[in-house]
Amino acid sequence: MTELERYINAHTSPESELLVELERETNLQITQPQMLSGHIQGRFLKLLVQMLRPKRILEIGTYTGYSALCMAEGLEEGGVIDTIEIEEEIEEFAASFFERSPYGKRIRQHIGSAIDIIPTLEGEYDLVFIDGDKRQYPDYYRLLMGDGGGEPKVHSGSYLLADNILWYGKVVEDIHSGDKHTQGIVEFNRMVQDDPRVENVIIPLRDGINIIRVK
Repeated sequence: MTELERYINAHTSPESELLVELERETNLQITQPQMLSGHIQGRFLKLLVQMLRPKRILEIGTYTGYSALCMAEGLEEGGVIDTIEIEEEIEEFAASFFERSPYGKRIRQHIGSAIDIIPTLEGEYDLVFIDGDKRQYPDYYRLLMGDGGGEPKVHSGSYLLADNILWYGKVVEDIHSGDKHTQGIVEFNRMVQDDPRVENVIIPLRDGINIIRVK
């Protein structure tokens, strides 16, 4: 961590002890712990939820549950989060922290492919946090927007947050033909930029977040 990063952490509202433990245990027990949102992004998600006041949130990519718990903190009473994770082996890990959190009852876990699960979810969402398989970002977008004949999962005024949208800077480099992850993100960013139904801004928080508003 750089001196500037330490300063930012020191001058940002602290995370709960449960979240500190979740991050520590993720680093100790789970592969690819860098996928966890972490302190700064977690506080950003909580504040954004408090500002937007969504009633229904969809998260694509639960991982160990850090981001879901941060968003659940910001939810008003009666709000719910549907969170989807494809890796069955970390379901219980995330659930154990949801059960210990005062906000855990606001979270509903779904295990399986988001491509299969999203069409089965009823109703529309006010906020969607996309942090799943980068290769499938374009497919997530089509499903959420109702392209291809399905019912849209968002409405006018909904927000989509797409994480890792700069992909370690690879989006501005020559893309190898076998690099499907970078290809997926570049295609997603292009789709959003060319879609007259939305407006967006990319902010360079951590690995980049594309904040998209449905008009």
